Amino acid sequence: MASRYTDAAFLKIDVDELSEVARQWKVEAMPIFVLIKGGREVNRVVGAKKDELERKISTFISS
Repeated sequence: MASRYTDAAFLKIDVDELSEVARQWKVEAMPIFVLIKGGREVNRVVGAKKDELERKISTFISS
């Protein structure tokens, strides 16, 4: 998806190594995709739901 949505940044974190980051963003399940715009969470997708994730990314990139 990173090559398809070049206006978005994709980051992967190791929740064991970066437990404070996981706690800050309330990561309670994996996989979890947190959509952030302007430094604030605008949405999230819990689970490997590719179609839902793509829909939400498209929504926020165009707005």
